[in-house]
Amino acid sequence: MFKTFSMKWWQVGIFKLSLLSAGVAIGAYWPQVFAPYISALVIIAVIAGLYTWYTWSKE
Repeated sequence: MFKTFSMKWWQVGIFKLSLLSAGVAIGAYWPQVFAPYISALVIIAVIAGLYTWYTWSKE
């Protein structure tokens, strides 16, 4: 499960599209569940995005 692998650019695009679609679907159907946690979720998203950018730029 936790092995190293690489993906082509279009595979990463499909993966990102699936995550975006899942996020929009969850936000559309259950906004009242996640509304109290919006600031924490935004902070987590920014930190994860910066970490990903740093890791990819280092290689």
